[in-house]
Amino acid sequence: MRLLHIVTAAVFSLGSLMAALLSAAGAEAAGLSVRQDTAGVTVEADGKPFAVYVIDQGNKPFLWPIIGPTGKPMTRAYPMRDLADEPAAQRDHLHHRGITFGHESVGAADWNFPETWEGLTGAETYRGGGDTWHERATFEEFIDQGKMPDRNRARLPTVGRIVHREFTRVAVDGDRAVIEEVCDHVDPADRPFLVEHRRLTFRAENDSRTIDIDQEFSCAEADGTTAAGPVTFDDRKDAGLFIRVPTSMAVDSKQGGRIVNSEGQVDKDAWSKPARWCDYHGPVAGEHLGIAILNHPASHRHPTRWHVRTYGLFAANPFASRQYDAALPDGTTTLAPGDVLRLHHRFLFHKGDERTGAVEEAWKTYAAETPRRP
Repeated sequence: MRLLHIVTAAVFSLGSLMAALLSAAGAEAAGLSVRQDTAGVTVEADGKPFAVYVIDQGNKPFLWPIIGPTGKPMTRAYPMRDLADEPAAQRDHLHHRGITFGHESVGAADWNFPETWEGLTGAETYRGGGDTWHERATFEEFIDQGKMPDRNRARLPTVGRIVHREFTRVAVDGDRAVIEEVCDHVDPADRPFLVEHRRLTFRAENDSRTIDIDQEFSCAEADGTTAAGPVTFDDRKDAGLFIRVPTSMAVDSKQGGRIVNSEGQVDKDAWSKPARWCDYHGPVAGEHLGIAILNHPASHRHPTRWHVRTYGLFAANPFASRQYDAALPDGTTTLAPGDVLRLHHRFLFHKGDERTGAVEEAWKTYAAETPRRP
């Protein structure tokens, strides 16, 4: 039975969830191990859970659960599990699944949608091939609850998908576990507009765990020989590689959570600002733990800007500019046929705050490395 499905549909406390995860892992040889099945890949460290890469839920692949260096869960459980420990105020944004990637408005220029909707900051025209950030359930939830009953109806037809095509490598390589994958970004009519080569690298040490995510994007081929591009990544704040942090860690939970970036900006002041790294830390099941995202110098538009929110969203987003600040230039990115756009990030799960976790030192080590190619 897959690790992801060992917890029953009943509501569990976080303690019960962890007990079930650890029990299901079983005893295996020391070090990292990987186990692949039709639903994804399970990664374990010393025979205990580390992460599960899920390819059969939602509208894109994601990592959940993710277990930190002390055995605690390092993401919010909702919507994969609806836990009593997570208050109603934190059971929002159905598309915030563990660690994942998406973009609100991206696609080939000739596949535009004519719809215009009234957004939170005024009328916004959708001109992408697919919204892969959100899920249809996101807008359906708003409509059902009457929060935004009409303005999101026009957005339902724009929701696209990131579809797992194949794993090209799933292996343990020395002190690391590696997953290499090809994904197709498809529009609502299932037409591919982007091909993504993705590499996930897992390491486990005594006081920390890391997950590197290296991504390469290129224009899809319309007929197997001709590129369908160019592809446009619109200037949108809802875009990039992101994690939803544990509920108790969120600043808004008022239990001691904190956001800080490499420039010393904290909490709300860190939102939208460019930085080499950003750290989110706070209490998790009786311990003070942290999550840092490190942005490699070779990554597109380093240093990236951060769509990091006090309610718990934590995203590295190099695509937004003017939507962060009207005084900034338009950040729209156009990918021409034959070109490649590369993103390189490292997730560092650590003990304590950014100082205890030595995040700046970890970034310097990461920045000196040659980024891996998927």
